Amino acid sequence: MNRYGLLCRCIKENPQITQRELALQLNLSLGTVNHLIKEAVASEYLCQAPDKSYTLLPKGEALLKSCQVDGAVILAAGFGSRFVPLTFEMPKGLLEVFGERMVERQIRQLHEAGIFDITIVVGYLKEKFEYLIDKYQVKLLYNPEYSCKNTLATVYHARELFKGRNVYLLSSDNWLRHNMYHSFECGPWYSLAYSEGDTSEWKVSFNKKGKITDVEIGGKDCWYMYGPAYLSKEFSDAFFPFLERYYELPGTESLYWESVYMELLSGTWEKRYRSAGIPIPQEFVIPELYANCQPEDQVYEFENLEELRRFDPKYQTHSDNKALALVSQVLQTKEAEIHNIKCLKAGMTNKSFLFDVQEHSYICRIPGPGTEVLINRKQEKAVYDAAKNLDISEQVIYFDPENGYKIARYYDGARNGNPASLEDIQKCMSLLHRFHDSGLTVEHSFDLRERIGFYELLCKSHGSILFEDYQEVHGHMMVLLDYLDSLNRPHTLCHIDSNFDNFLILPDGQVRLIDWEYAGMCDPLIDLAMCAIYSYYKEEQTETLMAAYFGRAASEEERTIVYAYMALGGFLWSLWAVYKSALGEEFGDYTLIMYRYAKDFFRAVEKNLQKL
Repeated sequence: MNRYGLLCRCIKENPQITQRELALQLNLSLGTVNHLIKEAVASEYLCQAPDKSYTLLPKGEALLKSCQVDGAVILAAGFGSRFVPLTFEMPKGLLEVFGERMVERQIRQLHEAGIFDITIVVGYLKEKFEYLIDKYQVKLLYNPEYSCKNTLATVYHARELFKGRNVYLLSSDNWLRHNMYHSFECGPWYSLAYSEGDTSEWKVSFNKKGKITDVEIGGKDCWYMYGPAYLSKEFSDAFFPFLERYYELPGTESLYWESVYMELLSGTWEKRYRSAGIPIPQEFVIPELYANCQPEDQVYEFENLEELRRFDPKYQTHSDNKALALVSQVLQTKEAEIHNIKCLKAGMTNKSFLFDVQEHSYICRIPGPGTEVLINRKQEKAVYDAAKNLDISEQVIYFDPENGYKIARYYDGARNGNPASLEDIQKCMSLLHRFHDSGLTVEHSFDLRERIGFYELLCKSHGSILFEDYQEVHGHMMVLLDYLDSLNRPHTLCHIDSNFDNFLILPDGQVRLIDWEYAGMCDPLIDLAMCAIYSYYKEEQTETLMAAYFGRAASEEERTIVYAYMALGGFLWSLWAVYKSALGEEFGDYTLIMYRYAKDFFRAVEKNLQKL
């Protein structure tokens, strides 16, 4: 760090500053400050008037000019899974702390320091940040990889904002008690906090001049990375060529941007380069970064809702979150008594979170975007009501047929069915067969022909581009539907979404079948087909599935019917995924895999029909 520059900055901000105040701000002894002032006067950076005030001379002004901050980049692309259910509705950086949104507090602090060129890198719920353009004249930059990569990719997409510029690199969900931003910064730094005892944070070692010499994950009684960073143009010129190369390397998708710097210091970057066949540059500079040690209670990075509750009492009683308010009302408890909230694996239709109230665990389901078009919640409730005495589904505590919110019991120690386990296959198929034989009925059906037409209409109404050979494959599906209609198969109450993730194996060996959103009257063999395609089964594995269901080998006609439903199910869910993609939700190669089932198993049906 340039100590002359820091001295000039302090004087620029307060010409009447005393040496004692300078010592506190620069974290130096009074004697050192006195010596530094004498050197600065001798070097013509400043002069001291008889009244003890200071004036910057042209040389000092020029020094500060080179240290002027050009702008700030605020990272706000991530989901914030540890803050569910709040972040189901609002990005973490837009949550309020003491009545002020965290990102707005930082923007205001930047403005107070004279920094107005601010870019927010957005991703998850990006539209929520749009109002900031008008309110604070910020710019938004979209990160298209926010859902599948970490902050290394986020900073990569903003890389042009750092080149040749002095820029703060901030996180939208930081809360700073006092404004630590300045119009001038005299060297690149990272904010540090001190931990007494063990920590899993990123421990930082630095020398007497404050230069960071090592970063490692975990430590004891140490300083660790916590809060904002400032990247000078000299730092960025040396650092970003490495970051850009890291972005291109395989296996770096989950890395933070700080991971690159940590590996530069440790030397492990060379191993990554060699493993990828990238030559080590003959001339390179590992950029210097300095420790900016902050006092206790200055910087906050709230790890979860529990921490935020301890900091801001509002969140103990009224979080302004619909799901928590509902849980509080249904279970007749205070929001402060809802603990151990965790985001469950995101479903393809819904969002869910796990929580504890007193000694019991529950799951709250929140319907995902577009679900109100795809799911009839009144029909779903009718299925739960019909099956409640059969003791095969989860225990539902609350169900709202208007919006689909559901609170159900969580089974401690339960696990999902394993599609690769013969024992699990047999247990799950036994339950499925018992369910089909139960005689349960509802007034609605699951009509494949109608659903295919409906999903196709949804896709086209949203301007979605369907597959190149869609019309040909669609024609094949109509042939299969005509074939199935000609058989006049019996209809029972079917689950439709009968994948192994929806089978729970309880610790005592009992099996439960959960999530009945698509259930309705249909040919029971459709459930075997859906289970097979969700498990990405091939023909041989499907034979095992059918044998477990029937208790014998499937007949040629049964096999052909299941194959027909596998083709139709693949076609249906590929349309479903195309529609969801139009709403901004992506499911990787799921769409392609489902469409392939439509093609491959149509041919399998054609082949089987020749034998019948």
